[in-house]
Amino acid sequence: MTWHNTFYRKKAWLTLGFFFIIFLSSYGQTKVVGDSLELLFTQGAYQEQDKLKILKELAVTHSDVEKRLLYSELLIQSAAALDSTDYLFQGYLEKGTSLRVKGDLANSLESYFEGARIAEKEGNNNLLGKVYIAIADVYSIMGNHQNAVKYHQNAIRILRQENDSISIASALLNAGDELINVNRLDSALKYTTEAEIIFNLLDSKVGQAYSLGNLGMIYAKLGLDLKAEYHMNQAILILQDLHEYYPIAVYLTYISDIYLEKGEEKLAMNYAKLSLDLAQKHGMKKQVSDAYLTLSKIYEHMGNSEEAFNNYKNHIAYKDSVNNITSVQQMADLRTDFEVSKKQIEVDLLNQQKRTQQIIVIATAIALILICLLAFGLYRRYLYIRKTKRIIEKERNRSDELLLNILPKETANELKLNGKVAAKKFESVTVLFSDFKAFTQYAENLSPELLVERVDHYFSHFDQIMERYGLEKIKTIGDAYMCAGGLPFPSHDHSIRMVRAAMEMAQFVEDTKKKNQSHQFEVRIGIHTGPVVAGVVGTKKFAYDIWGDTVNIAARMESSSEPGKINISENTYQLIKEEFECEYRGEVEARNKGMMKMYYVLATKKSADPVSN
Repeated sequence: MTWHNTFYRKKAWLTLGFFFIIFLSSYGQTKVVGDSLELLFTQGAYQEQDKLKILKELAVTHSDVEKRLLYSELLIQSAAALDSTDYLFQGYLEKGTSLRVKGDLANSLESYFEGARIAEKEGNNNLLGKVYIAIADVYSIMGNHQNAVKYHQNAIRILRQENDSISIASALLNAGDELINVNRLDSALKYTTEAEIIFNLLDSKVGQAYSLGNLGMIYAKLGLDLKAEYHMNQAILILQDLHEYYPIAVYLTYISDIYLEKGEEKLAMNYAKLSLDLAQKHGMKKQVSDAYLTLSKIYEHMGNSEEAFNNYKNHIAYKDSVNNITSVQQMADLRTDFEVSKKQIEVDLLNQQKRTQQIIVIATAIALILICLLAFGLYRRYLYIRKTKRIIEKERNRSDELLLNILPKETANELKLNGKVAAKKFESVTVLFSDFKAFTQYAENLSPELLVERVDHYFSHFDQIMERYGLEKIKTIGDAYMCAGGLPFPSHDHSIRMVRAAMEMAQFVEDTKKKNQSHQFEVRIGIHTGPVVAGVVGTKKFAYDIWGDTVNIAARMESSSEPGKINISENTYQLIKEEFECEYRGEVEARNKGMMKMYYVLATKKSADPVSN
């Protein structure tokens, strides 16, 4: 297996988060400062106005991830108590980062999303762009590359508007990093090259190092080994000065793979051993495991099966310790068995060749078993992820259906896309109000359950009528029912459709009264046409509503109507007079509106054209 085939396995452990780049270059200095700040904080030797600043520095710079998590939570509590939005955002940001490092990805995302809500509420695009990068990194670790790419691209779009060079460069680098995961190498090369240019202009050493290293990995994927080797060597030189050893160990392993691909086993061996020594010195178990695997491939390539087997077993042992797998003890038993076999080989020289062949067979069998176990585990994980995705998709569809029951489709789509809905003015909208005569006295004689059942019987049928005529139900208030035509999509015949719907409503109430003596409701209906403003109100429970004098006049038309009648204004009459026979009532006093011309709708004219629903 060539080194290109192991690219994704190693690559996933080198994903670079935005905040790691921002703070890494000053970590050597801030660690000492952080230790001093912790001493000041625990002793209470600080001014009260400096408390939030100290907690923020500790949450960022402390070397212990558990302490960073503790200080970020204290920062959230203190910032909330002092109503400090900036520090509250920083608290959620650092809490998310600490949880990500600990591997608690679900709670990490929750914390980052809380930070994003704060940034959106404050209208701070710079902070929003930064937290989007952090969210994208978590999605990348989870293997959700589609969401990771989306959030990276949103971060780049936002940060370009803010002219924050270091943030833009970090977003570009991370986006390029994620595009490698989905094998979009041209885009990855473009983003990473732009990030390198910005880091060079800013003289950011750590940014330059990771840009060079990532370019090396892209060139390696493209099969350009010389370019890959050159860029990774340049990255290693910079990282040595920064004392950042984990990425150095990763890049050394890559270079070893390149030389092995070329057939230069000695150079490959040297680089692999350098990576192993560095990883062991600094306790980096994952990279120790990868280094042993690389050495195993080198020895296998050289024909030394015994050493290949030894290094492969070490690779498995370290790999299992990283993943907390209980088979570490089993591998120790295997190692003991091999030593016993080795001593037996030394004793029985005459059977050396036979014993060696047996060991190779055993090693091959063990490798096959481990590969089968790994394949089985990956398959179970695939089934779990697929099941989880189906559940999430089902819940997403359910949420969309609930949202469409509350808001018009166009408005719901705008809310999902932008997180808010802009208010819109409509120049011509027909508004209908209806209520039931003497509802209060009638309700006093019914149980609450029966009252709700009766009202629901009518309103459910009204909803069906609105849907049939392409009208929009706005809301119900007690026994009042309110709807509108001509929004969210303007139309030329909304007033005609509204009057026809009103006639069906009145007829339904009358038919119900005749069929069932227990249903004695009588409906009054009022209609007016004019301009309104429409929009969504609320942040927890959304409601689509309309405002304007047109709404008030429609309500007056209803209150001035009579049971079983449809009372319309002069504006509405002028729009529907060719379609319906109407009775002029004269000018009628309307509360707070003075004298207004009103008409009763009597019937549809026989020559009227049908209205499209």
